[in-house]
Amino acid sequence: MSRTRVKICGFTNPEDTAVAVALGVDAIGLNFCEASLRYVDLKTAARMLQVVPAFVTTVGLFMDASPEYVESIIQELPLDLLQFHGNESSDYACGFERPYIKAIGMQDQSDLPTKVSEYQHCSGFLLDSHATGAVGGSGKTFDWNIIPTELRQQIILAGGINPDNVAECITQVKPYAVDVSSGVESVPGKKDQGKMQQFIQEVKRADG
Repeated sequence: MSRTRVKICGFTNPEDTAVAVALGVDAIGLNFCEASLRYVDLKTAARMLQVVPAFVTTVGLFMDASPEYVESIIQELPLDLLQFHGNESSDYACGFERPYIKAIGMQDQSDLPTKVSEYQHCSGFLLDSHATGAVGGSGKTFDWNIIPTELRQQIILAGGINPDNVAECITQVKPYAVDVSSGVESVPGKKDQGKMQQFIQEVKRADG
């Protein structure tokens, strides 16, 4: 049986990042969207990446950023993967010669297969509960039943997932990965160690 990967997003300090790594997270998300409550600057991000070892994927989140801004970040930081959360086109996303995932807001998404087909070179699709082009991290879920079965192993499922519902999410959807931010926080940008630990334990329980 395949294992559900875990990405925790929205870290803002090295201490929380190190705890997540010790708990066994698969991917760490850093938010470079200045409109977000979880935005991190270049200097802070560099300090955070110093505590991330090999084989833990580092993901940089951007939303409708200028190509120059994205380049300025990836030239300074050893990010493994880019995540585009806005209205970026496939040509834009492919322009940085780095693997990427595309976030799709499901609040107004009625034809997911068509949207997915627009991004032929995408490494995966993150489905969140927000509207297209809006910032995520709302803590709200969406109707998982609208995800086509044939797409589910390409999906990183986000949007309102937390320690209390992640096992149900995995059992019902069987996504490739789950992504959590506000669901393991005490306040926006500050992760709760107990919630992170419980979240990862619940993922393992659902897989088992």
